[in-house]
Amino acid sequence: MTPYAVVIPTLVRDTLADCLAALAAATGPRPEEIVLVDDRPDPEPGKLEHPLSVLGDLRERTTVLGGGGRGPAAARNTGLRAVTAPWTVFLDDDVQVGPHWCDQLAEDLAETTPDIAGVQGVIAVPLPGERRPTDFERGTAGLARAHWITADMAYRTDALKQVGGFDERFRRAFREDADLALRVLDAGWRIRQGRRTTRHPVRPADRWVSVRQQRGNADDALMRHLHGPDWWDKAVAPRGRIRKHAAITTAGVAACALAATGHAR
Repeated sequence: MTPYAVVIPTLVRDTLADCLAALAAATGPRPEEIVLVDDRPDPEPGKLEHPLSVLGDLRERTTVLGGGGRGPAAARNTGLRAVTAPWTVFLDDDVQVGPHWCDQLAEDLAETTPDIAGVQGVIAVPLPGERRPTDFERGTAGLARAHWITADMAYRTDALKQVGGFDERFRRAFREDADLALRVLDAGWRIRQGRRTTRHPVRPADRWVSVRQQRGNADDALMRHLHGPDWWDKAVAPRGRIRKHAAITTAGVAACALAATGHAR
């Protein structure tokens, strides 16, 4: 079995205990290291006690580091610098690996060739069956079709260090994974889809969550700067409705301007 480490950046949300419990319960070869990066700007003492307690015998393999509240890209880099295993598996703190995840991961890594730097997990997003999903729930469901997302992504540790890890200019959990993957591919490596399965429940959110997510447009602009205007195609990323929104906004501004100058029709 190829040794591996697990790196989890976290804000110590309620989901963390379920994430660690699922990892501890999964059958198969255990991770050599678990690096938990607490990225709260002002950590509340004692809040990690319960999540760490669910790890059982994996607790002694677990290291907790401080991230300083600089975002998930920087937190993953902090975890990466502590890893000594040849493979690093990134998990988000709101996912739950499957019951046979460790066995399936071992198979995924065993099937790699020397030119493969990364192996992506299969993400399953449960949605409510009794009603239409909200916009936020539909957005989360899109993770099941996304490429290279760090909700469950394994990379060769040396390949990550070769490309300099994550770009810490991405301060949100958005596009930093696609940027890393494109740099890994540009370096001549390949990334493949694995078969291990991880569940990604939709976390509770208020009605304004979709508005707050529009801040991700700044990350799209950074991706364009870094990878060119065709980065959408390179990253196999959906464009969303930004062009339609821009057209509607332009039409609205034009209508107001015309009305103000006496051209009401």
